[in-house]
Amino acid sequence: MTQPIIHKLEAESHVAVALASYIADLSAKFIAANGSFSVVLSGGTLVDTLRKLVEPPYVSSIDWSKWLIFFLDERVVPLDHPDSNYKLAYDGFLSKVPIPESNIYPIKEKLSAEEAADEYEQRLKHLVANGTLKKSPTTGFAKFDLMLVGMGPDGHVASLFCWHFQRFEKTKWVTFITDSPKPPPPRITFTFPLINSASEIAMVVTGEDAADAIKVVLGEHASYGYPLPVQKVSPEGNLTWFLDSEATSELK
Repeated sequence: MTQPIIHKLEAESHVAVALASYIADLSAKFIAANGSFSVVLSGGTLVDTLRKLVEPPYVSSIDWSKWLIFFLDERVVPLDHPDSNYKLAYDGFLSKVPIPESNIYPIKEKLSAEEAADEYEQRLKHLVANGTLKKSPTTGFAKFDLMLVGMGPDGHVASLFCWHFQRFEKTKWVTFITDSPKPPPPRITFTFPLINSASEIAMVVTGEDAADAIKVVLGEHASYGYPLPVQKVSPEGNLTWFLDSEATSELK
C-alpha cells in the first residue's frame, strides 16, 4: 500500500462534497479503463454522505449504467427490513440513480447467516470467473475498484469487531457472525483479505463519537498496543481518509 492520503475537512458537508468529486473521478477512470466500476457500499452514516452524487453535476454526468454495487457487510434480515444495509442504500442512494437492478448484488434472503455468507462468496467467485470482476494477481481474491468503508466508534469496520475471531480470517472471502455486539446479531461480512485486495479504499469517518478511535488509528501512538480492526485496512492500491473536524478533534 502507498502512503495513505488523509483529507481533514471542517464539516461533514465538506466531506460529502469532497467524496462526491473523488468517486466521480474514479468512476470515469475505471469505466474508461475497464468498461465498468465496481463499488462496495457500507451501512451506517456513509450512505447519507453520498448524497452529493445524486445532485448536479454528478447525477447526470456519471455513467451509472456501468456501476456494479456490492455490500461490505449485511444484516441477515429481509431486504425490506429497517435494519437492512441494502434498504438503507436503496432508500438513500440507489433509488435516486439509474444503476440497472441487475448490477446490484444484495444478499440472498431466507438463508441462515452461514448460508448467506457462503452464497455471496460463491456469487463473487462466479463473477470473477466470468470476468465481471477483476482478480487480484497478488491474493487471488476479487479486486474491487472502490470500497467505501465507514468505522464504528470502537474501531470496527464491516462486521469485523475487535473481539471476534472473524477479523483474523485468511482464506474465506465472506464470513458470518451470529453474535454481533450491535443488533441484529446475525450478519455476513467481507474479510480483510478481500477488503485489502481492493484498488481503492475510502475510509469515510465523521462525528465526534469516532474521535477516540481516530486518535488511536492516526495519532502519534498508532503502533502501540492491540490494533483496532480499522488498523488492518491496508489495500493493494490506495487508501484515502475523509474526516471531519469532529472525528479528528482528539488529534494533536
